[in-house]
Amino acid sequence: MAERTVKVGEFFIGEGQELALMAGPCVIESREVCFKIAESMKGLCARLGIPYIFKASYDKANRTALNSFRGPGLQEGLRILEEVKRRFELPVMSDVHQPQECAAAAEVLDLLQIPAFLCRQTDLVVAAAKTGKPLNIKKAQFMAPEDMGNVCNKARAMGNSQVILTERGTSFGYHRLITDMRAIPRMQSLGCPVIFDGTHSVQEPGGKGDRSGGDRAMIAPLCLAAVAAGADGLFLEVHPDPEKALSDAASMLPLSGALELLSRARAIRHLFIE
Repeated sequence: MAERTVKVGEFFIGEGQELALMAGPCVIESREVCFKIAESMKGLCARLGIPYIFKASYDKANRTALNSFRGPGLQEGLRILEEVKRRFELPVMSDVHQPQECAAAAEVLDLLQIPAFLCRQTDLVVAAAKTGKPLNIKKAQFMAPEDMGNVCNKARAMGNSQVILTERGTSFGYHRLITDMRAIPRMQSLGCPVIFDGTHSVQEPGGKGDRSGGDRAMIAPLCLAAVAAGADGLFLEVHPDPEKALSDAASMLPLSGALELLSRARAIRHLFIE
């Protein structure tokens, strides 16, 4: 097995492996929405031969406004994720926001995600790493790719080298993000698989005053460019009806658009691994 790989569930993510996918709703809206998305994406990924991790947040602690929907919370959210995991036989992932959440989250989750805004929070990274579970750490919008080496080293110092890094855009003035594809090979040089977040990268943070905007028309071009740059997988927030999504509606990918995007991305990936 190549050195720059991480095992999640029964498959590996990283160098020489199939394009991996982390996808689901931004936040757990309901058990029914999670089931619908998990069933649809599992079938699509099985058809394409793409390893799939279901992602949904039990709490969105970094919403723009105080009254924004945050999700069901830790206890109920983990219960729903455990149902998804058991019913659809999928690995599951969610964000952790505080060190005290990590132990409980690790009892259910196959992969713990550190949000971009929190990737420098030493206590959080250390607590997550100590669970022994693989970590997906998102690069902050204000950090250089090379600086993620210090973040990785915090986890490795706890004896956990199962670290995946995710590129999700870089702040470029107010309400704007840009994507520098050089970040992908630069973070891979740290010894980690790198995922590209195609939906948060098209966000316009706070762009609609009390919520974030976005341009979902740019999801596919950026994702395909990222895979061509060597990304080991994609992160996508998907929804059956994005306009009605309770979080990140403007940057969600419709379920109906997932097949075409992933088919094209997989074809590009196979230029690297065949």
